[in-house]
Amino acid sequence: MTNKVREQVKSTLAKRYAAERRFRLFGLVSVMIGLAFLCLMMFTIISKGLPAFTQSYIQLSVNFDLEELEISDVNNEEAVQYADYDSVLKQALYDAFPDVSGRKAKKQFRRFLSSGAGYRVSKQVANNLDWFNTTQDIWVLAGDEVNLFMKGYIRADMPENERQLNDQQMAWLATLKEEGKLKKRFNTAFFQYGDSREPELAGILGALKGSLLTVFVTLLLSFPIGVAAAVYLEEFAPSNWFSDVIEVNINNLAAVPSIVYGLLGLAIFINFFELPRSAPLVGGLVLTLMTLPTIIISSRSALKAVPPSIREAALGLGASKMQVVFHHVVPLAMPGMLTGTIIGMAQALGETAPLLMIGMVAFVVEVPQGITDPATVLPVQIFLWADSPERGFEEKTAAAIMVLLVFLITMNSLAVYLRKQFERRW
Repeated sequence: MTNKVREQVKSTLAKRYAAERRFRLFGLVSVMIGLAFLCLMMFTIISKGLPAFTQSYIQLSVNFDLEELEISDVNNEEAVQYADYDSVLKQALYDAFPDVSGRKAKKQFRRFLSSGAGYRVSKQVANNLDWFNTTQDIWVLAGDEVNLFMKGYIRADMPENERQLNDQQMAWLATLKEEGKLKKRFNTAFFQYGDSREPELAGILGALKGSLLTVFVTLLLSFPIGVAAAVYLEEFAPSNWFSDVIEVNINNLAAVPSIVYGLLGLAIFINFFELPRSAPLVGGLVLTLMTLPTIIISSRSALKAVPPSIREAALGLGASKMQVVFHHVVPLAMPGMLTGTIIGMAQALGETAPLLMIGMVAFVVEVPQGITDPATVLPVQIFLWADSPERGFEEKTAAAIMVLLVFLITMNSLAVYLRKQFERRW
């Protein structure tokens, strides 16, 4: 090799190595940019959502006088539950500030308590019947404006015309805070109650239970149907034009926009079969149609991954075709099938568009008790809260996103665990 040729080879190698280094650098930069945006997104969600896990409460000395509450029999559960607790709470609030007088001042003062404070107190009283005809120091749920004050969204240094509380109300709250009668506590109600028009009363239990019921119906239907279809197409279906048409359509259905499945569910399950609107049963049926292609495709890939030698060995020992498939092939392919199913369920858990079409966007206060009760799901609840104008719903939206992300991460982690735990190598 002459020196000229050797120099040309070195020059070419140098350019190739430089191109490879640039490619690796571009890849590393792309990954770092993606991670930076992911960290920024998670930081934004967590920083906005964490305040939703605390709620403000005011300590009041409440006199549970039976005459004032108009209760004649403390053993009457209905009378105890529907007594006028709001009046005794307001009186306790006035007693805490006896210098407050005038109709306008008292009206401003009453805004410190949540509209649902009486209902929450009735739950406490039902478990403490010995409170009647006594005065008890209890923590009462504060209103949304007080909650915003405690979390720093309303500050004294803001102009009075730009905040929801005037100077007098700010002074009252500062006094309560100094006396230790105004505190933030962990918001257990966020996980115990359903939706509400008031931010301080809104909880996620209804949407959470609706999501679980919907995913349960989806799993109950999609897993056996999807696995059975995959086994038939991969192991038993003859190779002809009909099987090719089915395979092409399954692949095409996996790319259909999810809202189309919502329109299909509206037309078939609600308009034709007249199933109840906004029910987990209908939501599960719609999501089953949407996730079936994903489960079928992943299950077929898992069946293809089983070595042909397994089938040949079983046939050589005298096993029938049915025995080969269900005693040897399907058990070995099950980890991949489960992984695809869990990924499909995670996709279904995060869907919104198809459920909007079947009415699961409705405002549902009660927590669903069954698959036919009116319900909503976590993504739809997030959509509803994000569209609300109240400042308190902003942190509720971020907190609901955090809960949804926990479920999605858990399901995807479970899929990875199952694959690692049961994966066979040949």
